[in-house]
Amino acid sequence: MHIALNLLFLIVGLALLVQSAKVFVDACVDIATKLRIPRLIIGLTIVAMGTSAPEVVISVSAAIGGSSDLAVANVVGSNLFNLMFIVGFGAIVCPISVKMKAISRDYWVLFASTVLLLGMVYVFYDSIPRWGSLIFLVIFAVYMVVVARHAVKNKTGEAAPVDAAAKPRPLWRSVLYAVLGIAVIIAAGQLTVWSAVNIAFAIGISERVVGLTIVAMGTSLPEFVTTIIACRKGEGEFALGFIIGSCIFNVLFVLGLAGVITPLAIGYGVLVDVAVLLGGSLAFFIFAKSSERLVRLEGLALVAIFGVYMTWVLL
Repeated sequence: MHIALNLLFLIVGLALLVQSAKVFVDACVDIATKLRIPRLIIGLTIVAMGTSAPEVVISVSAAIGGSSDLAVANVVGSNLFNLMFIVGFGAIVCPISVKMKAISRDYWVLFASTVLLLGMVYVFYDSIPRWGSLIFLVIFAVYMVVVARHAVKNKTGEAAPVDAAAKPRPLWRSVLYAVLGIAVIIAAGQLTVWSAVNIAFAIGISERVVGLTIVAMGTSLPEFVTTIIACRKGEGEFALGFIIGSCIFNVLFVLGLAGVITPLAIGYGVLVDVAVLLGGSLAFFIFAKSSERLVRLEGLALVAIFGVYMTWVLL
């Protein structure tokens, strides 16, 4: 099929993924609000998982279709884009204040999970076995239990806010929107994977490169939009927590789930990608801890590092 048509399908698939993920998140938040679930639980579970729904569907669909290169590249590329480009661009828009005490636990979980991924890629080299991916899922389950217990302990009884000016939506309609949203997410994910693989074959590049660039950046659009809006409103600290949580979800849950379905194919390229991701996370930590503030120059440095590496990957 013609490359231009596949590119059109890819753009349509990514657009549908982003929009349907928003519909799904809004509907789930509305359901949780009606059921009086604390807002922190909503943010740490429904919203975090909903905005990462594109990564979940892309990676799982790729794994089922035998394109595990694309599954791994999508996650690593998304995390690179999140930690370096999105955070960097957010700091350029508005310097971000950082309370290390508030994000240190989650940052070190992300750092440890990235080190674990790097170790597995180095040790197994050809493919990560299913039991290795199962370890990611177990760690993710433990992490979510710890986060949920901490949220309940500190915010017991704090329900999600209700917008009094908004017209109330019946519970059945919110459930319907949630079901339709996840259905479109699944269909759009299949379309995106199919078109991305076709493009890779047509122009003679690897699925890894497509996953690291076009697909990864496309599936990270929800995080990008949310972070920029938060930074413009002076909520940079929330944006950092949101980005770190999304990256943890990508490594532990998305890769874990995809890898349980089928062993994840890896190689030298993936080893370099994960090593750069680990270096990027360290650069982020050093910048954030230096003065508990990410300034424009540091944001520009993160964006520049991301740009240089993406150029190297493409060339």
